Amino acid sequence: MPEYLKTYVRVVDGFNRRVGRATMYLIFAMMGILLYSSISKAWLLPSLWTLEMAQFVMAAYYLLGGAYSLQLDSHVRMDLLYGRWTLRTRAMVDAVTIIMLLVYLAFLLYGGISSTAYALKYGETSYSAWAPYMAPIKIIMTIGIVLTFLQATSIFIKDLAHAVGRPIA
Repeated sequence: MPEYLKTYVRVVDGFNRRVGRATMYLIFAMMGILLYSSISKAWLLPSLWTLEMAQFVMAAYYLLGGAYSLQLDSHVRMDLLYGRWTLRTRAMVDAVTIIMLLVYLAFLLYGGISSTAYALKYGETSYSAWAPYMAPIKIIMTIGIVLTFLQATSIFIKDLAHAVGRPIA
C-alpha cells in the first residue's frame, strides 16, 4: 500500500483512539449529573436542567465514542458464517459492508450539517422548560459522524490491503 494511505490510517486511528479514550470519562460526568438530580429532587428544589443535560452528555458519549468502538471492532456482529471464513474472505466481505456504512454515514453527515446549520442560524432551542440551545450538541453530533466516517475509511483501507494480501499493521 502507498505510504500516504498508511499515514492516513495511522493518523486517523491514533486520533480516534485519543478521542475515544477521553470520551470514556463522560460517563462519570453523566453519573454526577444524575446523582445531583436525585439529590436535588429529594432534598432541594428539583433542577430543570439535569435530565436533559444527562441526555446531552450521553449523546456526546456515544457519538464521539462511536469511531473508537468501530476501531476496536466492538460492535455487534451476527456470526453465523463469519467465524468460519478465512481472514482474507472476512476482509473482502468487510470491505463491501464498510462501503454500505460509508454511504449511510454520508447521508447522516449531510443531515447533521443541515441540522447544525439550522440550529446556528435560528438559535434553535429545546422544547423543554429549560430550553437550552441545541447547536452545541448538534456540533458534537456532526463531529462524531465525521470521526466515524474517517474511521470507516481507515478500516476500508485496511480491509482492502488485507484482501490483496498486503495487510497494514
